Formats: sequence, C-alpha cells, structure tokens
Amino acid sequence: TGMFKMNTKSKILVTGGGGFLGTHVIKLLKSRGFNNLFIPRQKDYNLTKEEDVIKMYKDAKPEILIHLASHVSGLGDNFKYQADFFYKNIMIGTLVLHYAWKNNVKNVVATSAGCGYPEFAPVPLNENDYWNGFPQKESAPYSLAKRMLHIQSLAYWKQHTFPIKIVLPGNIYGPHDNFDLEAAHVIPALVRKFVEANENNNNVKVWGDGKATRDFIHAHDVAVGIIDALNLTEPELINLSSGEEISIKQVVDYLIDISQFSNDIEWDSSRVSGQSRRFFDISKSQNILNFKQSFSLYEGLKDTYDWYKKNKNNARNNFERNLEEQNEN
Repeated sequence: TGMFKMNTKSKILVTGGGGFLGTHVIKLLKSRGFNNLFIPRQKDYNLTKEEDVIKMYKDAKPEILIHLASHVSGLGDNFKYQADFFYKNIMIGTLVLHYAWKNNVKNVVATSAGCGYPEFAPVPLNENDYWNGFPQKESAPYSLAKRMLHIQSLAYWKQHTFPIKIVLPGNIYGPHDNFDLEAAHVIPALVRKFVEANENNNNVKVWGDGKATRDFIHAHDVAVGIIDALNLTEPELINLSSGEEISIKQVVDYLIDISQFSNDIEWDSSRVSGQSRRFFDISKSQNILNFKQSFSLYEGLKDTYDWYKKNKNNARNNFERNLEEQNEN
C-alpha cells in the first residue's frame, strides 16, 4: 500500500471523540492543524448497529480512522453486566474496523485495552505476551472483546493488506477524565478525594494498602502516540505507557504535596486493590514511534489536580452523565 501521507486536509473520523481520551486526541489534532474532523455522537450513531456504522461512514467519508470508542465503566459494573460489556465491545470493534476496510479508509489506528494482558503475564508487560494466557476474570468479557481487535488487524492485513495499528494504553489519567467515585479509576478517584477533603477539612480514605503498582500515563501523551502510529504502514501492536512502576502510595504522597494536604490518610486494606504489580515494556514504542512522555507523573498529577479543582462542577462526577457518554470513552 506504500506510505500514506497525511496532510492537514485529510478527513479524519474519530470515534469516541467526545470521551476522555478523545478530547485529548481532538485537541492535539487541531493544534497540529488538522481541522477536517468528523466526531460521531452516540445519539446520532449507535456503533453496535450495522446500519448506523454504514451511515456513519457514508456521512464522514474518512481517509483516516482513529477508533477510540468503547463501552466502558468501572470494575463493579464490569463484573455485573458482563454480557453487555462483551456484546457491545465486540460489535463496535468488529463493525467499525470492517467498514473502514469496506470504505477504503487509508489509515487506521485503534485503541485496545491494556487490561487485556494475561493476569499472570510477567512484568514489564511485553507485546509478545499479549496472548499468553487469560486476563483478569472480572474484566475478561470486556478485555477479550477488545483483544479481538488485534486478531482482526492481523486477518485484514493477511487477506486485504489493510493496515490496522493497535495501541495498548496503560492507566490513562488527566483532565476530562471520569471522576465518578463509583466508576472512576485510581487517579481521578484520588484527585477528587483530595480536592474534596481539602474543601471539607476531612481525612482521605484510600482503598488497599498502597503497595499495588500501576503504570500511569497522561492522556495527552497517549494522544501523541496514537497520532504518531498513523505513520506506520503495517499492522502493529504497541504499548503506550510510561514504562514506570509506580505504587499507589507514591501517587498518594505526590497528591499530599500537590494539594498541601495536612489531615490523615486512612488506608482501607479490606478493599481490593486489584492486581499487585503492573507496568509496561515500552521499548517497542520507543523504537518505532520515538515515544516518550512529556509529563512526569508529578507534573501530570498537578495538571489533573489543578484542572479538577477549577472544573469540578462540570466534570464527569456522576453516573448519569457517564451513561450518556459511555461509548465515547
């Protein structure tokens, strides 16, 4: 297929462009002069329905697809609505990528799930281990539906020489995240707790004992990696994360400093803290995308804390709002 040259007039379809990561991708595209963007909203296109996906491509006529849309929520919902998570995600991925090929889209990047790695894969998580085992049971219906994007990319390359690049982000955080305490991931939940504890002069309660480790990456940096992956001409599976193993306790210590918090931290070790260790091998993204973070974790946490403090009244704080936006995260 040769090198597809992007130019600023290229028509770009961004599914999930209204969600958390999508907001950062759109902002970055615009800052680089790409203004010919099509951002489907869930009220107009239900991406689990074939006729809606067909209509979306007819309306968008894209040369480039950045596929971010998925049906997401927190671990609790993941556990409760397993059939919904499987069905919606397998349909969205399968249809959106199939019709990208049918519509002769020139260039495709899709995000899969970093939680799709096998539960007992050795750390740092390397792309070669992506299929060597079953993911965490609770989120398996979601993460295996997302894992299938990789198989689809290999199949469409083999049969149609259609290059779909799949990226695997680590724990993404940053402004515009979902700060709902029931559905939120660890950083937005902690940021919100520190902002509220400072306002109300309370202690902060943290789940677990702080020893679990994660690999956190600012959404802006993931957006950079996604856009850079458009330059690759063959299908690839690529980790996009910081490559740093950070304990929850370290995040809490940084937030104490950033927020100048002076009350107590209450560790609730009766609450699960998920897998004990997780971080990513990012040598592949460094080699083929020259990938590096522009935000250290401390700077990124400060950026997120300051943003939430300023925007907390119109941030995503409650589940009602999430349900509207669920295919756009």
